[in-house]
Amino acid sequence: MEFDELSRRVIGCALAVHRHLGPGLLESVYEQCLAHELTLEKIGFKIQAPLPVHYKSVRLECGFRLDFMVENDLILELKTVEELKGIHEAQLLTYMRLAGINKGLLINFNVQRLKDGIRRRVI
Repeated sequence: MEFDELSRRVIGCALAVHRHLGPGLLESVYEQCLAHELTLEKIGFKIQAPLPVHYKSVRLECGFRLDFMVENDLILELKTVEELKGIHEAQLLTYMRLAGINKGLLINFNVQRLKDGIRRRVI
């Protein structure tokens, strides 16, 4: 699978976090550490970015939040689960559709080798 430059850079930051911390921590810990890595790499992002739903010309604030919106071009959804399931990928795809963003990364930090916990989606 071919990754674009931004995805490669973000994955590099996630790998650095995982190498340092390993699996087994809360998602919020990985989120904060990844935010620090992205900042060090000068990659622009919004953390816990609100995601409204537009329904029949009405904007609804339903409480959805993106773990990361990276450079307004990539949605990053973090997990710390035993294994990624279809529902996790569906969540990412739904967020991508609602945000109008065609690239997304789903990263599960609760794995021995981070490359086994990364899913990239393009719509």
